[in-house]
Amino acid sequence: VMSILLHGDAAFAGQGVVYETFHLSDLPSYTTNGTIHVVVNNQIGFTTDPRMARSSPYPTDVARVVNAPIFHVNADDPEAVMYVCNVAAEWRNTFNKDVVVCYRRRGHNEMDEPMFTQPLMYKQIHKQVPVLKKYADKLIADGTVTLQEFEEEIAKYDRICEEAYSRSKDNKILHIKHWLDSPWPGFFNVDGEPKSMSCPPTGISEELLTHIGNVASSVPVQDFKIHSGLSRILKARSEMTKNRLVDWALAEYMAFGSVLKEGIHVRLSGQDVERGTF
Repeated sequence: VMSILLHGDAAFAGQGVVYETFHLSDLPSYTTNGTIHVVVNNQIGFTTDPRMARSSPYPTDVARVVNAPIFHVNADDPEAVMYVCNVAAEWRNTFNKDVVVCYRRRGHNEMDEPMFTQPLMYKQIHKQVPVLKKYADKLIADGTVTLQEFEEEIAKYDRICEEAYSRSKDNKILHIKHWLDSPWPGFFNVDGEPKSMSCPPTGISEELLTHIGNVASSVPVQDFKIHSGLSRILKARSEMTKNRLVDWALAEYMAFGSVLKEGIHVRLSGQDVERGTF
């Protein structure tokens, strides 16, 4: 599986979650073994000028925190885009590290009118020949395709879109389960609606709770010297078990312990659970 994320330039530079997930990208148990980030960049975030949006020259500079290679490619050159995408895929497959690949014709949002705030930039953009026409003219001039072949291909694609649009008008019911890549068996009925939820009883015997409480307040290794602060906590836990009392931490232990006792694996991750903060 290869993960690909598509970002807008202003979001890539401005959203803290991008920086945070970069730092998760190579952690054990969290890594995706490299994500390819494609940043569509026309230098204008919604209507914000780059000078008002970030302090670094490029939106992709945030990827430097993990030394991800950053490729700048002109989207008016489809062959260059293909080449860079191949290099990105090879890099990711070879090194299992993130990689960042950056011209977008319109604004952030087609409802947005960038001419209000960026008239000079957008006058230049409107003068640009659209990439499809530019590339088609090149291929026809080279003799790679004929004008007829090009027009047939465009008509074929338009037909696919028109037919799909016509079919969409006949859809009156949205089938939720079609949008799930692996619908849970038994969770939905035939119409795609969730079945009524029922919860089996989850109670366990006091004997089992006492057993888990005793295990949770003991040290598994003989003659193992533990920190005095920890031994106080374990002692208090043992007393609570004896007195049939629980606090949040012991309740959590009992929940995990009872699930483990049934042979169900419990995965705890993150620094707080590793050092037992809770």
